[in-house]
Amino acid sequence: MNFTDHVKDQLLLLTLHGCCMMLLTAFLYATGYPHSHCLLILICWALVLTVWLLGRYQSRNKYFRQLQQVLKQTDQKYLFSELMPRSFRLEDRLYQELIRQSNKAVIEKIRSVEAEKKDYREYIESWVHEIKAPIATISMICEQQKDDQTRRILRKNQQVENYVDMALYYARSDEVYKDYLIREASLQQTAEEVLAKHKYDLIICCFEAQADCPDIVFTDVKWISFILSQLVRNAIKYHCDTQPKIRIYTEKTTHSVSLVVADNGIGIRPEDVPRIFEKGFTGANGRKDQRATGMGLYLCEKLCQKLGIKISAQSKKHIGTKIILEFPVSHYLWKLPQKTSPES
Repeated sequence: MNFTDHVKDQLLLLTLHGCCMMLLTAFLYATGYPHSHCLLILICWALVLTVWLLGRYQSRNKYFRQLQQVLKQTDQKYLFSELMPRSFRLEDRLYQELIRQSNKAVIEKIRSVEAEKKDYREYIESWVHEIKAPIATISMICEQQKDDQTRRILRKNQQVENYVDMALYYARSDEVYKDYLIREASLQQTAEEVLAKHKYDLIICCFEAQADCPDIVFTDVKWISFILSQLVRNAIKYHCDTQPKIRIYTEKTTHSVSLVVADNGIGIRPEDVPRIFEKGFTGANGRKDQRATGMGLYLCEKLCQKLGIKISAQSKKHIGTKIILEFPVSHYLWKLPQKTSPES
């Protein structure tokens, strides 16, 4: 708050004082007071008014600076009304009470929304748990009677399972820490399991699939498997017509291990690459496929962010795409000796 704004705020009061000073001067002139006496009275009045205006400005400016400091230092802004410094002015106390009541209503509304969200998440988790049983049963029946028809059913069943998993992981994505188990993970084993999970799609599309991931990282295997599964499905969905390839490999740097999922598919337009991790963004390729939802890569990026993994993309139209997952590695852990077998 600056002094000019304060004067503008008090303009009505200053106008009233000006009118009173003019009326008093007219009255004194009419009753025969000397001009010098009238001028002295006006000067004293103006001085008192100026001192009062400056004092009020200093007082209000100090109070609002305190409020700004309190607001700046608190992390939970909605508790501002509880932390406001006390004021002797009735107007300030009334404002504080109104803000307190407003914040209370907002907090109650937020709690209500959070409760509804929790109920919905629990319903989704329960629904996924129930739907997994018939999906698994269908897979078992088809595995026992392998022919072209059952293979097509298996592919569609795999797609249904993937969408069910997306719903479950999306519902849990805001609370990864509740279902997060850090342990030593073999990227080679994880990549091979993901490729095996999509073997029918890879075989039908004549993919050449390769996994070369000898490095070990510390992460949650289940969440990484889901992310890799989404990336492999994208590679299958947008594969090229001749000799499609997908390669999953690692690259090691001083403080990180990068897991790369590379394909030679149709690629992504340069203007679409920066937006592929946005929620609901499908791009030019997705608009050709009416079933694209734009949720797969968004969910991958969201989960990577929660897990402390950096995800990025490199792509060239009609050449292929690389999705890179960068796992941070502690410099201390990097220097630890590798495990050796008991025989050595």
